[in-house]
Amino acid sequence: MSAVWYLMRGSGVVSLLLLTGALGLGILTRGGGRVPTLPRFATLALHRSLSLLAVTFIAIHVTAAVVDPYAGVALADLVLPFGAASQPLWVGLGALALDLVLALIVTGLLRRRIGQRAFRTVHWVAYAAWPLALLHAVGMGSDVT
Repeated sequence: MSAVWYLMRGSGVVSLLLLTGALGLGILTRGGGRVPTLPRFATLALHRSLSLLAVTFIAIHVTAAVVDPYAGVALADLVLPFGAASQPLWVGLGALALDLVLALIVTGLLRRRIGQRAFRTVHWVAYAAWPLALLHAVGMGSDVT
C-alpha cells in the first residue's frame, strides 16, 4: 500500500474521532453543561476547535481519496452519493456525511447573518452526519490482506 492510502485511512479514523468529540461537546454545551475542569466558555472553545480540526482532517481524507488511484474516488463521488464505481453504498454514505458537514460549515460561517434559530436548526444535521460517517467507516473496512 502507498503512503497516500495510509494517509487516507489514518485521516478518516482521526476525522471520525474528532467528529465524535465535537458532537459530544456540542450536546454537552447545548444542554448547558461543561467539562468539569473547564469553564463554559472554554468548553465552547474546545467544541469549536475540535470541529475545525475535524474539518481539516476531513479535507485531508477526501483529498487523499481522490488522489489515491487504488481508492478510485472521483471528484463527483465526494458530493453526489451512491455513484462511485467501487463500493457505491459505503462511499455514498461518506458523501452524504460530507454534504451534511458542508452544511454545518456554511451555517457556522454565516451564523450572524442567518440568526441563531436557523443556525441551531441546521446544526441538528450533525446528529445525522455522525452515524453516516460511522457507517461509512465500518462499511469501507480495511483493504489490508
